[in-house]
Amino acid sequence: MIAELQLFARVVAHDFQEPLRMVTSYVQLLAQRYQGRLDPDAEQWITYAVEGSKRLQRLILDLLAYHEVNTRTQEFAAVDCESVLAGVLFELRGTIAKRGATVTHDPLPTVRGDVAQLQEVFRNLVSNGIKFQQQEPPHVHISATQTENAWVFAVRDNGIGIDPHHLDRLFLVFQRLHATEPYPKPGIGLAMCKKIVERHGGRIWVESELGKGATFFFTIPR
Repeated sequence: MIAELQLFARVVAHDFQEPLRMVTSYVQLLAQRYQGRLDPDAEQWITYAVEGSKRLQRLILDLLAYHEVNTRTQEFAAVDCESVLAGVLFELRGTIAKRGATVTHDPLPTVRGDVAQLQEVFRNLVSNGIKFQQQEPPHVHISATQTENAWVFAVRDNGIGIDPHHLDRLFLVFQRLHATEPYPKPGIGLAMCKKIVERHGGRIWVESELGKGATFFFTIPR
């Protein structure tokens, strides 16, 4: 059954991409050809159509990636988490500069795992810590502590925090916990993190209060 669901997700995602690309392309052609010749409402509607189709493409790709966590994998090997984080910060350098964010970290260990998937976990958690901010410049701090059986990573931010009543929904697919803008629309990032961490034999959870930031914890067995 699981294999059938994964095949279904791949087929649906691939089959949806082509018509979506066609819709997006033709709407963009309309916008370019008739720029300045349409009334403001029509131009705004075209913009909404382009943005909506691009977002749907992104959601389909995210859903496909979620279903492929356990199939498109690399063999576990030694992963230097310092290097992984450095790569993530390089990718996010534009967002960090734009938001005036600071990202700090304690010494991070080397663990056994799938380097691409662990990079995805760090990318999502750091990115969320920067995005979900209200007034202060974002600050994200990453640390790791060693227990008898595992490394416990913590990604702490000074953002808007999360209502404790919503914590059980946080790692579900496409869950929106913040009803108002300017916070991003729901995605699949935290659900992806949960699936990756569980594939590595660990677990992930969060501690938070509204207005007091959030700390995401995840474990990787030693």
